[in-house]
Amino acid sequence: MNKVNKVKPGATWKELPIGGTLPAASALDYKTGAWRSFVPKFDPNQCTHCMICVHYCPVMAIPTEINENGVKGWKDKIYKGVVRLETNLDYCTGCGVCAEECPTEAIKMERETWEVK
Repeated sequence: MNKVNKVKPGATWKELPIGGTLPAASALDYKTGAWRSFVPKFDPNQCTHCMICVHYCPVMAIPTEINENGVKGWKDKIYKGVVRLETNLDYCTGCGVCAEECPTEAIKMERETWEVK
């Protein structure tokens, strides 16, 4: 029988059990952004708010909101309704799926740089 491990909410990837299983739709319960090598750079002026990146993101790191006032995007068009926001880097793993799927190249992957403390 496959048991689901109990992990405290907000645990980091370092606290996850080796070889364990997690409940479905739990990506936002665990901050995994601390180990990525690449980071997505989002250019809102190139975005059509098609939501392809949102749907393909395996860790649900691209938040959305309903904006009836509208936001400026591709070719200065105003997009109203559901729009994407900046990627939440606490959860982004840097996999690059969003950039690969973006039809307008509004997302570019760049090498992550970390501050040494």
